[in-house]
Amino acid sequence: MTAPELVTRMLPPLAGWLAVGALTLPDGSPARVAAVVVFLTAGPGAALVRIWWPASAAGPAEGPADTWDTRFGRRSDLLERLMLVPLVSVAVVTVTATALLAAHAFSGRRVLLLLTLLTMLAAYCPRTRPS
Repeated sequence: MTAPELVTRMLPPLAGWLAVGALTLPDGSPARVAAVVVFLTAGPGAALVRIWWPASAAGPAEGPADTWDTRFGRRSDLLERLMLVPLVSVAVVTVTATALLAAHAFSGRRVLLLLTLLTMLAAYCPRTRPS
């Protein structure tokens, strides 16, 4: 594993722990809100998409009928990944909050801590291989 790959892999859990640490700031603080919002919209999704992206991107993207855009495949994969990260994050946040509500254990700190631990676990998982 190279150093840039390790940094990319550990960035979502680091953002999660930064958001947990930001909870010590006063309520309504812009730094606290920014840290939590950035993590909740990108952290869990980035860690989870990193795990299964190689297996889902096994086939090349089909470009338009015209061949004027030769970089379509690379850019479409990047766009697909950029769209999946926040959508997967929002889905994971929703499922986590719903599960804690059903267990009568909901609090913002618990959701944030649980998602940080999930993100950390996902960062340590190996990537899937294309079949």
